[in-house]
Amino acid sequence: MKAFVLKWNQISLVKRILAGMLAGILLAIALPQATGISLLGSLFVSALKAVAPVLVLLIVMAAISQHKKGQQTNMGSILVLYGISTFLAGLIAVIASFIFPVTLSLVTGSNDLSPPEGIVDVLKALLLNVVDNPVHALMNGNYIGILAWAILLGVALKNAQDSTKTMLVNFSDAVSQIVKWVINLAPIGIMGLVYDSITANGLSSLLDYGKLLLVLIGCMLFIALVVNPLIVYANIRRNPYPLVFSCLRESGITAFFTRSSAANIPINMRLCEKLGLNSDTYSVSIPLGATINMAGAAVTISVLTLATVHTLGIEVDFGMALLLSVVSAVAAAGASGVAGGSLLLIPLACSLFGIPNEIAVQVVGVGFIIGVLQDSFETALNSSSDVLFTATAEYAKERKAGNEMLSNA
Repeated sequence: MKAFVLKWNQISLVKRILAGMLAGILLAIALPQATGISLLGSLFVSALKAVAPVLVLLIVMAAISQHKKGQQTNMGSILVLYGISTFLAGLIAVIASFIFPVTLSLVTGSNDLSPPEGIVDVLKALLLNVVDNPVHALMNGNYIGILAWAILLGVALKNAQDSTKTMLVNFSDAVSQIVKWVINLAPIGIMGLVYDSITANGLSSLLDYGKLLLVLIGCMLFIALVVNPLIVYANIRRNPYPLVFSCLRESGITAFFTRSSAANIPINMRLCEKLGLNSDTYSVSIPLGATINMAGAAVTISVLTLATVHTLGIEVDFGMALLLSVVSAVAAAGASGVAGGSLLLIPLACSLFGIPNEIAVQVVGVGFIIGVLQDSFETALNSSSDVLFTATAEYAKERKAGNEMLSNA
């Protein structure tokens, strides 16, 4: 048994996850009533969600407390890349919705939802999360609040004794080791998630919304495979696809099945370490990206809003379409501060066109129906691009430094 485990661990994680996916499909076909299998997926996601807040708190505190004066990070560049990608995602979704207009068969059953009334509510929720109680933030996975406290405590501990800083680093390393153990169980967890997805949801309920799903998924794939590589190339001036495919393969696959950017933070941290990136930067950019880097959410908000517009026969001019792109990008960045994520921000975007809340909330119901695929692709795009842009900013900085050295030679 020990020899089998050692041999299994020598296989690359991606190959093991693919094996877990195949096992999940076969088990769903052969044993559709074996509910214990789906429990493995729930346990895996819960374990990731449990360890991620503690990991973020400790690793950010340790990195900032150890930060020496004069060391440079790339947070400014990363934030710009996050913003550009999210805005372009919203814009492309708007263009695609005009080229391939979709109408909806509205559903009921979502009247108990409470979407935000305006963009001010979204930003207010985001700001309140910054000053959240640290224990409450850890318990509820509020990463904006966790980051705020980690940064403040890290700065406050800069002048602490070396023994205190060493203890902090040791705790950070210990939690990182726990993360590695949890990630090593990913193939079993993915098997359970695939099994649960197939047996609980199936695909038959999605056929009525095939065209809507094609527009949504098509936009997300276009952003992942065309727009993001162009952004990366503009910064690093070399073939972006090895980096793009690495992020999609090692981050996007797990995010697709966990459907949680928060749960994917440990996966992304591990990938950044594997890529040799600066820990002072990625320890902040990855949890922050899980909160504000939301290109997939911008696509969902724009496409479903314009599908509602087309269903109701409302005329939309270029100015309103552009405004929707901006609103969807800003709202997407604040989506984590609103219960329900991107879907509950659709009524906010619909209000731009005078669509009453009663109809807009029905569109949210449509979103929940297609969520088994929509949310998976959305999370895969959001989470994998956190690593992509963190790496891009660092490689761009190295390229610039290399060019300066050549010009001075």
